[in-house]
Amino acid sequence: MEMLSRENLLCLVEDVEAEDPIDYADLPFDERNLRELIVDSLLERELLFRAEEPDQSRRMLVYLAATARLTLENMVLHARLLRTGSEPD
Repeated sequence: MEMLSRENLLCLVEDVEAEDPIDYADLPFDERNLRELIVDSLLERELLFRAEEPDQSRRMLVYLAATARLTLENMVLHARLLRTGSEPD
């Protein structure tokens, strides 16, 4: 599997976010800069991970597990915000 370019990955992230927008509210961050920071970090980690684990299917399992954990963490945070009334309906 060829690694995506930085620009292609940024476009994919923006496309996904267009379908399910993130509410940045009044956070003092530039949304584009945050996306770039995350994409750069992920691409750097992928380069290191490929060197450590050449088996693509094993890498995919790690990515799926990490995605599941992040999704669960996000859901719990969202539920906590709803419970405390910190998030609009």
